[in-house]
Amino acid sequence: MDQPRLTRWTGLAGSLLLALAAWLGGALRDSPLRTNPVKIWQGPNGPLVIALWLVGTALLAWAWWRLRDAVPSTRWALVTIGLWLLPMLFAAPFGSRDVYAYACQGASYGAGISPYEQGVSALPCPWLDTISFIWRDTPAPYGPLFVVIAGAVVKVTGSLTASIVLFRVMALAGVVLTAYALPVLARRCGVAPQRALWLALACPLVVMHVVGGPHNDGLMVGVLVAGLAVVASRPGRRWALLGGGVLIGLACAIKMTAVVVVPFAALAAIAGPVGLRSLIRDGWPVVVGAVGTVVGVTYAAGLDFGWVGGLSEGGVAIAWTSPPTAVGQTVGMVARLFGAHIDALPVTRGIAVVLLAVLLVLLWFRALRRPDPLYQAGIALVLTVVLSPVVHPWYWVWPLTVLAATAPVRHRWYVVVALVASFLILPDGTGLARYTKMPGAPLMTALLIWVVVRLVRSARADRRPDPELTAGRPASP
Repeated sequence: MDQPRLTRWTGLAGSLLLALAAWLGGALRDSPLRTNPVKIWQGPNGPLVIALWLVGTALLAWAWWRLRDAVPSTRWALVTIGLWLLPMLFAAPFGSRDVYAYACQGASYGAGISPYEQGVSALPCPWLDTISFIWRDTPAPYGPLFVVIAGAVVKVTGSLTASIVLFRVMALAGVVLTAYALPVLARRCGVAPQRALWLALACPLVVMHVVGGPHNDGLMVGVLVAGLAVVASRPGRRWALLGGGVLIGLACAIKMTAVVVVPFAALAAIAGPVGLRSLIRDGWPVVVGAVGTVVGVTYAAGLDFGWVGGLSEGGVAIAWTSPPTAVGQTVGMVARLFGAHIDALPVTRGIAVVLLAVLLVLLWFRALRRPDPLYQAGIALVLTVVLSPVVHPWYWVWPLTVLAATAPVRHRWYVVVALVASFLILPDGTGLARYTKMPGAPLMTALLIWVVVRLVRSARADRRPDPELTAGRPASP
């Protein structure tokens, strides 16, 4: 059997095993809310569920990694991705209980209660017992468009099971939209479309969490990529750019983290040399389209901007997968060695927020001098994930998708990150990072220090003058 065919069927076998693990021990409606790896192992089918999850994830990850640089064709990639997604379309919710929160927030909105002002326990939600305790009294962190969509889903179905089906259909629609728009974006950025599709959509995170979850990240990414594709393919075309801005605004109205892309999309809209005049001339339709859409959807839905406060509520989850959280945990560990008790999390997380704002501004000014503003948009999404107070594995789908279509071939660090993240969540949603604070937090802190040192050295090397030019000799070709 040739390598592509072997890879295709290996990945499908992995997806089938994961779907079976979801039915035996996934985030089922009546499964326990408070679990840990030991309880799962000791529970019904525990060893089998963990074995299916581990082997299935390994097979899927191996298959994805195997063809990262050798995808036969765009059509072959799309067919293979479809095959891998198929088992998860019919699986129980995998790796998260977020879909139950979507349904309850939709029920709240449908009953006239703003999910930005009160938690889902205020209805009370008819399916409240399916939601983890820490999320029952927190406001929704999602944008107004998704709240409206969730409300419509619950109103139309009136059933939790049917709501889950529709949320999964929407996640799949996001994947389909990404599959349609990503090749356009990749061609404009000089990346092979089949490679971009493979890296973005054959990733285990998409199979397990975007579709298997299901999560609204898939819909957000699909609309975002569509907007970027319009902007990249129609620079200088005012009405097309306005439409691209509207699409990006819709992505922001689903999940507001997409907003970091807007300034870079404005740069990508410029036709000709970059300057203040050209930025105003070509960039304003994108910005106005995006901002106007978010504001318009918010008020049309009868909501306010309470989701801004909801964005910080994710901080109640504590795991070393967030570098600022890992640093805070490590500081606390070191302090305890000397008999002190320090809660450094508020400080490290606060510093991360300020640092993110500064880095995004610096990155935008850097993009002014470079021909790849959409690659810089992908880096902006990386920074947004890395400096967040909590990082779930499926968050990496945001930068992964944009970088798959815009990053130079030699850069593949983001593929490694996505690969590692695929092994961090058990089928029922139990995050392994919660139970591996030691050595997870110190190792993440050490990795962060190493990355910062490497970046500083690289920046210094870029600013160092060429010795041949300094000596007055022409540089060798």
